[in-house]
Amino acid sequence: MALTLVLANKGYSSWSMRPWMVLKHFEIPFEEIVIPMNRPETRAEMLQHAPTGKCPSLRDGSIAVWDSLAIVEYLAETYPIFPIWPRGTEGRAHARSLAAEMHSGFTALRRECPMNIRRPRRAIKVSDEAFADVKRIDEAFVDARARFGGAGQFLFGEFSAADAMFAPVVNRFDTYDLPVSDTTRAYMTAMKAVPAWQQWERDAHAEPWRMEQYEAI
Repeated sequence: MALTLVLANKGYSSWSMRPWMVLKHFEIPFEEIVIPMNRPETRAEMLQHAPTGKCPSLRDGSIAVWDSLAIVEYLAETYPIFPIWPRGTEGRAHARSLAAEMHSGFTALRRECPMNIRRPRRAIKVSDEAFADVKRIDEAFVDARARFGGAGQFLFGEFSAADAMFAPVVNRFDTYDLPVSDTTRAYMTAMKAVPAWQQWERDAHAEPWRMEQYEAI
């Protein structure tokens, strides 16, 4: 039975983007269901797939997995043939730590610069707290590239779950034109060239749904 990934709008759903990119990049077969956000029936529809009433969630036969990071870990465990996490012990530990930091942190950046994959690039004024988030992420990217990037273009050389977890941040850095290092700019260019990224972007542009609270920022 094929995996089924339940998503919210590709235009805005940063959490949905993360496991979707892992599935697409590693060519793991799956079906997808997109549930548009911010409608009266949205939560009821999402509750049919996950007890949180949120997206994303993954169904694998009788197994249900919800939360982006939990889905990524399930995929890594279920498909060990793929280097979803870096193969080396030190790199893998570092990648998981960064992914967990992304999962639980950077709330000011997420609040002030919500993901909108279709947003034209233009800068906005952000708070000191959001700028501190940007600085920390930029430093983390530079450190990972220096220590583990090698000859590859991604945080740990080859594309991994760590890159998928930070994909929506790359979009935020780009569309809100936030100040980052040349190393991070080069990494962002590599990320935007990933076929899975480009497919997500095309799908987002094809969506009919628009949410004014995100479009107006």
